[in-house]
Order: sequence, then C-alpha cells, then structure tokens
Amino acid sequence: MSLSDRTVLITGATGGLGAVVVRTFADAGAWLGLVGTDGGRLAEVAAKAGLAEDRWAAGVGDVTDRNAAAAAIEQVVAKLGPVDALLHLVGGYAGGGRIEDFNDDELRSMLDQHLWSTLHVARVVVPGMVERGWGRIVAVSATTATTTPPGIAAYSVAKAAEETLLRTIGREVAGSGVTVNVLAVRKIDTEHERDTAPSPKNAPWTTPEELASAMRYLCSDEASAITGQRIVMDGRT
Repeated sequence: MSLSDRTVLITGATGGLGAVVVRTFADAGAWLGLVGTDGGRLAEVAAKAGLAEDRWAAGVGDVTDRNAAAAAIEQVVAKLGPVDALLHLVGGYAGGGRIEDFNDDELRSMLDQHLWSTLHVARVVVPGMVERGWGRIVAVSATTATTTPPGIAAYSVAKAAEETLLRTIGREVAGSGVTVNVLAVRKIDTEHERDTAPSPKNAPWTTPEELASAMRYLCSDEASAITGQRIVMDGRT
C-alpha cells in the first residue's frame, strides 16, 4: 500500500500519536505536511522519522483559529503541492464536570479543539480533493461520543459534534473519490501499558501503532469503498 507521490497533511503531528503516524506514513513513501504550533518540535518529529528536507513541510499555526489554520496549510501546499490526505489528530481532554457545576469554559475549549479545528482544516482541503477526484480524511474520536458517561459532557459533546461534521462531509463528497472516516477509541495507549502492565482496565485501549496502521489502510486505493464509517477500535472486550 504505497503512498508515494501523495501529500499527507498531519495535524497534531507532535503528539504521542502524531509522531507514530508520521513515521508510518514516511515509511509508506508519502510527502508529509506536519502541522502544529511549534516549528522546532515539528522539525524534531520529521528528523526522528528520517524525513529528508524535500519530503516534508512544516505548517505552523493554531488550527482552532480559522485564519491560522488556512495559513498553516498554505505553508505546506507552497512546498509540497495540494493535499491528498488529511489525518486530523488535534485534540485534548477536559470533562466539564457534572451538570450542576458544569464548566462552560471547558466546553468552549473542547469545541475549539475538536469541532472547530476539524471544520477549519476540512474547509481548506476538501474542495481541492473533490476537484482532483481523490482524497482521504481520517480523524480520531472517542467511544464516549456515544456511550456518554457521566461527568465528561464537554469532551463527549465535542467529539460527537466532530463526528457528525465529518460524517456529513462524507455524505456531501460521496461518489467524488474522496472518503471520510472516523476511528473511535477508548484511550490511546501511548505508554503501551496494555503490553507492559496488562489489566482489565487497559485491555480495550488502542496503541498509536494500531491507529497508524488503520489510517494507512484507509488512505490507500484499496480502501476506496470505505467512507462515512465510524470504526470502533476497542475490540478486546
């Protein structure tokens, strides 16, 4: 499943998941646009992935801001050309608390990080994908968007909103050669506790490597029939 000559935009590239995804797609032969707020850290991730200078570009900016997101993507496009695939890994966590003392600011922050960042980036890259007749969008969400446990409504609501947006985009671009999919997890096991200290608690967690492999497949030509899907990756329980 070579991705040679494809330009892949990875937001949140400096996180624990992002660094693994960067390595995976570098190995697949893709050209990588790495987006984050710290140019120095983006360069470190690229170096650790063994990316030559002409195989990657930094897009420095805060994608929760519409203008900054567009400017960051333009930095990538100016060097590597149009974006073929978007891997949206931006996110964070704040629960908000129970409804009787709910923290409105945490909800606003979660909506910025999950919903608005997704919209800002997608509205820049989707039109070009549709025009060229090929594109891939994959984002990471959480099972709590549908299981809705108590006390974390800020996070769950934001993730549910992000998923609804992405699945709507998937319907809007259906038949164009562009696919849009969501990978839902309980927790990303960046420390690999599931392997080093297995327990019933961490049994359903998902490693960055597993997520990266799923993304690589969903970005391939072989996955062209998979779109508009919410794929839950907690199948060990």
